[in-house]
Amino acid sequence: MKRAEKVEAVRELEGELGRAQVAVLAEYRGLTVKQMDNLRRVVRQANGRCRVAKNTLAQRAASTSRYAKLTPMLRGPLAMILGFGDPVAIAKVAVKFAEEAPALEIKGAVVGDSLLPAADVKALASLPPRAVLVGQLLGLLQAPATQLLRTLNEPAAGLARLVDAIGKRAGTTPGAS
Repeated sequence: MKRAEKVEAVRELEGELGRAQVAVLAEYRGLTVKQMDNLRRVVRQANGRCRVAKNTLAQRAASTSRYAKLTPMLRGPLAMILGFGDPVAIAKVAVKFAEEAPALEIKGAVVGDSLLPAADVKALASLPPRAVLVGQLLGLLQAPATQLLRTLNEPAAGLARLVDAIGKRAGTTPGAS
């Protein structure tokens, strides 16, 4: 590889790392070409990219970004699975593929400023999708207001039920003249 090609490869990888929300490192030794193509396709569908680069070039690219914590793990044949959207979706894809193809071994990940070991990547994959988490959070935020509204409306509703019960007992329905 010529120097200009190396510089271009590092620049391209730096750009992708700059956009990425999560970077998962996985050793792909033992995967067939077909399995690797399937991994790339599945990652692409989850708004990500699976990159294989020389470790020295990947170290240079990562050292200039928030993914500098990955550099000690860049040993051996590694695939960098970058996620540009939901970090949980990329973790789910990586973990599921590692279960289906045991030759793929997850080494770790960086999410935000946190370095996650392989076990934590599996825990991240067990989280519900982002949309579900946002819905749960909104439900939690909305619950106190809903409860307050019910509490404030209960005396009036109780009075209405009482008037209705008295009207039925008297043989007339309220509002009927």
